[in-house]
Amino acid sequence: MNNQNTPVHINLWHKDFWLIALTHLFLSVSVYMFIPVLPLWLLGRGTYTFVHVGHMLFAFTGGLWLLGAFCSYLVQRYRRNVVCVMSIFLLIISTLTLHYEPILSRLFPEVPVVELLRLLSGACFGLAQMVLGSTLINDTCESFLRTEANHSASWFQRFSLALGPLLGIVVYSLPVGFDGVLLVSSAFAVAAALLILSVHFPFRAPDESVKRVSLDRFFLPHSFPLYLNLLPVIITVGLLLSLNTTVLFYCMIMCGFLLALVCQRFVFPNADLRSEVVSGLILLLCAILLYRFVQVQTVYYVAPLFIGVAYGLIGARFLLYFIRLSKHCQRGTAQSTYMLVCESGLFLGMGIGYGMFGEDSISALNLCMCLVGVSLLLYHFYVHQWFISHKNR
Repeated sequence: MNNQNTPVHINLWHKDFWLIALTHLFLSVSVYMFIPVLPLWLLGRGTYTFVHVGHMLFAFTGGLWLLGAFCSYLVQRYRRNVVCVMSIFLLIISTLTLHYEPILSRLFPEVPVVELLRLLSGACFGLAQMVLGSTLINDTCESFLRTEANHSASWFQRFSLALGPLLGIVVYSLPVGFDGVLLVSSAFAVAAALLILSVHFPFRAPDESVKRVSLDRFFLPHSFPLYLNLLPVIITVGLLLSLNTTVLFYCMIMCGFLLALVCQRFVFPNADLRSEVVSGLILLLCAILLYRFVQVQTVYYVAPLFIGVAYGLIGARFLLYFIRLSKHCQRGTAQSTYMLVCESGLFLGMGIGYGMFGEDSISALNLCMCLVGVSLLLYHFYVHQWFISHKNR
């Protein structure tokens, strides 16, 4: 099949699915609020440099992978919704502890306090997202609706990439400052936990034979070409996020997401399967070229709009690629793999942007052009045909 459309079933949108979809939104908003704010706060302290900010973002990226190998054991051995709620609870603690970072840094001057707290936050966020995507979202719908459920829930999380930073910038600009961001972020995380607890999940007897460490619900090894193709694209988006911390930028990103959603429904439903990814990569390259070579006010409206459309089209299509590549009972693993490439790519890209380039936006944009160019060539000449030959659904 050379084209693909995701059907819409009204039966999917029942109360439990809405609650879990909103959980995706609230949990991601609580974390993404810190994308523009935490670097600004650290650099404003005067004791941290761009390199320190980069290390903090790399620590969060590493944390995303820290507990993944234990995900299958935890959700099989314990109540899966409880595992997710406990992860969110630990995320809230690590978030609120940032309030005491100045005190902890003075008490333990040799300890990288911020890096450790962000490592813990990344681990908790990564585990919560894996449980949500690989288990809870699938448990709220019939088996024939799960692809649509995964696709729809991913859009809620995608919207949070615009809404979270936008909310963070607004709250940070108020008199409450960074403490207000901590409280609002924690409130969204609490709301996410309450939504999970309000959904009924049937009891399943613990599986005593499950391995403590496994790739199940964590990483899909045979999807590596997809992972390798998508990662540079997401790193590019992360690099661009590190260069822009304005309200206008994230408002236009949100407009781009909405436009991508409309395009998916009305422009690409019967188009060639590769059209969304190729179109998205070209739009992303156009946005980078605008930032790099054009110095007019219109760029600050058009370029982030292109970024939003590109990320929406590419992200949604690659999610379906990962799902279609998975074998029987590997849907959850495909979901986790996709989540890891998106989340780690974003924070890795921001870490590179702050830690390696600092205020050198020209070099960062040059790297972005190279990454997108390589991804476009890799997809067009290898990955797409490889996917067609290896897909299972």
